[in-house]
Formats: sequence, structure tokens, C-alpha cells
Amino acid sequence: MPVDVAAPRSAAALMRRGIWRHRRKLLGCYALICCWMLCEALVPVLIGVIIDRAVATGDFAELAIWGGALIALFAVLSYAYRFGSRLGVAAIQLEMHQLRLEVGEHVLGPAGARTGLLPGETLSLATSDAETIGEFLWHVGYTLAGLVGIALSAVVLLRIDLGIGLVVLLGVPLVLVLIQVVTPLIARDTNDQQAGIARATGIATDLVTGLRPLKGVGAEDVATQRYRVQSALARDASIRTARSVGYMYGLTGALSGLFLALVAWLAGTRALDGDISIGELIAIVGLTQFLAEPIAGLGQTSAQAARSFASAGRLAEFLGTPPLATSGITVLDDPDAELVVGDLTSGPLHDVDIAPTRGELLGVVVDDTASSDTLVRLVRGEVLPEDRQGALTLGGHPVDELTIDSLRSRVVVSQHHVDLFEGTLRSTIDPDDHLDEASLAAVLEASAAGDVVGLHPDGLLQPITDGAATFSGGQRQRIALARALATRAPLLVLAEPTSAVDAMTEQRIADGIRALRHPDGSDLTTVVITSSPALLAAADRVLLVHAGRIVAAGTHHDLAQRNDYRDAVLR
Repeated sequence: MPVDVAAPRSAAALMRRGIWRHRRKLLGCYALICCWMLCEALVPVLIGVIIDRAVATGDFAELAIWGGALIALFAVLSYAYRFGSRLGVAAIQLEMHQLRLEVGEHVLGPAGARTGLLPGETLSLATSDAETIGEFLWHVGYTLAGLVGIALSAVVLLRIDLGIGLVVLLGVPLVLVLIQVVTPLIARDTNDQQAGIARATGIATDLVTGLRPLKGVGAEDVATQRYRVQSALARDASIRTARSVGYMYGLTGALSGLFLALVAWLAGTRALDGDISIGELIAIVGLTQFLAEPIAGLGQTSAQAARSFASAGRLAEFLGTPPLATSGITVLDDPDAELVVGDLTSGPLHDVDIAPTRGELLGVVVDDTASSDTLVRLVRGEVLPEDRQGALTLGGHPVDELTIDSLRSRVVVSQHHVDLFEGTLRSTIDPDDHLDEASLAAVLEASAAGDVVGLHPDGLLQPITDGAATFSGGQRQRIALARALATRAPLLVLAEPTSAVDAMTEQRIADGIRALRHPDGSDLTTVVITSSPALLAAADRVLLVHAGRIVAAGTHHDLAQRNDYRDAVLR
């Protein structure tokens, strides 16, 4: 199901959009719920009519007529609520589903999302916050129905007794205004509560996912204490929210109770004075009891609105975060397009000039991680040259002017820190299932991931949990390398692909990459950002980046004569 392209920029805009895009279902829902509330208000009125016209007079014909009207009223009441609720629930569930899709599309789409939220915090947005926003759609209808029910009650009471009707018309708004005193408190506490729960969920998710490496370094106690602190903050925020909501419920109950007692007392005195009939007294008492529900509902709606707007604000802020990768509208048709980084300046990099030729295995040695990370992000299109200093082009087009598909179909970047998703080993390495057995075997051989396959009786069908927590760092690195090699990308950029493997495996991988991607006559290009002597020795050419600048170029053998190169490679 497609989601909206432009994300709302504010909580109010997001809430309005939710109502507008389900307007047909909600219009039917609200109309039927209002009909239900009107019927609820008419029940005591009709009972009063039956008493005055049939019971008090003993007229069986009137009893049959008005009794039938009461039965019809209950039928309409029942079915209006039934079908109104169906439409409302359908709209609520659809809105929550679309919000979840938007969260997923925003963070998992081709451009990504530049957000600092932990995975658990993002999950909380897509679950509890989306549900809170969806519930608001129902409360809007209930608010409208409550207002309609109160208006009808006031009209009936005015016709029965002007004084009582005026008390209702003036008293209900006063009660509602007084109830709103605690609404800002609820909004503030709810926002703190949802944010605290999201952070605690994020920390818990990271703790469970990384428990094995934490145990390996003896840091599980520190991580657990961090979760305890955040969990306690979330607990305290939840208690404050429950307290403020309790204040609102208590204030609503007390004020509405006093108000309804006043109306009942006035009606009783009028009946004792003979100003109204028994049937009218029953209608007034029944309407008084009926009014307790919409008044309480209106008070709860204000609290629900406060919670929903707090969640909507967080969700709108998340959807408004910028993409990781910049993109344009230019479609690149050249299958042999070459990447050129010319005299480029960005962050710690200065006047960097990298232009791998077609079919080349290029090694890049970078002496600091900041420069290495910036170079990788530049190639991925996540950052741009500062003030357009230098060129970053693919096929002669600036990278940021290309569509995401044009860039990613020709350039694949395998970062040092990779994500492996839940599934099987085969679905992780070859998610599109486009490799035949021979090609898959070649990829496994080149990445040394065949060892991982052979360690499990299920081989390629062995399961991989989210994050591949059951595998060692070296095994995860080889699986990720196999996945990158399986793409057969025209330009493949590998960032430290062997940092977690032993020297013998590293040599096998260097030979494997050379054999798989660079046999004689190959048009595939590979750039390896590494300090591994084995990988650098297999490269056709090596660039040395020192203090953000390229200071030397040549073969590994030639550059090994330089002290700065030896310091970077052998450190």
C-alpha cells in the first residue's frame, strides 16, 4: 500500500491528514455514532412520554404505539453503534498500518534516514505511538457525538423547564473548561513517558542483541545498569502520567457528579411543586444520568488528545529527518559508467583525486578512521563535497543528481560495520536468488564463507538471527563480503573487509577477490579501503592517504619502501 510522499511537519498536520485520508469511513462512522448518541438521549425522553400518555392514562393503544417506538429506537441505537464502530475500527487500523509503513519506508527506504534513534526507539514509534495516534480518530467521533447528545438534552430540558435547560446549557461548558486545567499536565507527562519508554526499549534491544560480545568483554553489568537507570526514568514518567490522568478522572467525576446532582435536585423540586409531570421528571432524571457519560467522555477526549498529539509530534519529527543519501532525477543509462573523485574536499579530506580505471583492483590506505568513513560516505552519496570543491561524478554526472537506483545499481559499498538480517545463510548472501550453484560456490570460495557453511549441518540453509548474533565477528564479516561479491556490481567498494579474520584467511580472501572479480579481461572495478598487506599486495595500484590528502601512489611493493606507508599498514 503506497504511503504519502510528503510527511506532515507538525503534530496537528499529521492528525489532520489521518482524518482526511480516511474521511469516507470516518464520515460514516461519525454519523452513525452521533445517531447512536441521539438515540441514547431519546430513551429517557420516550420513557417519560410512555408514562404520561399510556401508563398514567391507562390507554393501551398509546402504550402499543409508544412501546413500538421504543423498540424501534433501541433497534436503531444498536445497529448504529454496531456499524459505526465497524467503520471507525477499520479506519483506525488502516491509519495505524499506514503510519507503520511510513516509519519503515522512511528508515529502510533506498535513501535511508539520518536519525540518531536506536532501533528499539524506532520500533516504539511504529507501535505504541502509531496506536495512540490511531485511537484519536475514534475520540474525535465520540466528541462530536457527545456534543450532539448534550445539545439534544439541553433542547429537551429547555422545552420541559426553562430554568433547568439554562442550567445545563451554562453548566456543561463550565465543567468542561474546569476539566481542561489538567490537560497540559497530561500532555507533558505523556510526552516524557513515551520518550522514556522508547529509549528504554532501544537500550533493551541493543542489550539483548549484543549480549554475547558484552559478556566477552565483561561489560554486561555496565550495560544492565544503563538499562536499569533508563527503565527507572520511564517508570517514573509512567507514574506521573497515571497520576495526572487520575487527577483528570477525579476532577471529571467530582464536577460532573455535583452538576448532575444539582440538575436532579432542581427537577425534584419542580415535580414536588407540580410544575412538571411524573413523566417529565423521569425524563429529566434519565437525561441527567445520560449526561454523565458524554461529559466524562469529553473529559477523557481531552486527555486522549493530549496523548495523541504528543505521539504525533514525535512521529512528525522522525518523519521529517533528512535522508542519508542525496539523490536527483537523472537516470544513468551507461552500464560502463566510471566513478571519478577529482580534487575533492569534504570534512577531513582535502584535494583527494581518485579515479579507478575499468577492471582495476585499487587499494586505498587511509591513516585515520574519520577520513576513511568520509570517503565511504562520499561514494555512497551520503555527503557532498564542501561548497562544491572538487568533483564526485559517475558517468560524468554529479552523484547527487542521479537517482538512487542509478547509483546503487552501479556502485555497491560494503561498509566495515554491516547489518545481517534474519533468514537463512543463502537468503542473506543471495537475497534475490539469482545465483546458480556454480556462481554461489565461487562467491563462497572468494569470501572464505565456505568455512561458515561447512560448520553447520544445514549448510546454506542454516538460520541467521537478526544481527547474526550467533556468529563471530570474523564469520559475520565473511558473510557480508560474500553478499557484496554476489552482487557482481560494476564498481564494488569494500571498507576493511578482513579486519576480523586471521592472516591465513585474509590471504585466501585476497586471492579470492582477485580471482573472482579480476580475471584477465574483466571490466569489474574494485576499490578496497584497507590496511591489510595481503589485500594491498593483490591490488593493481595503491593510494596512500595521510592527514586527509593523497601523498603517494604505486604498487604495494613500491610503497613499502616509505616509512609512512609501513606505519599505516603494519601498525
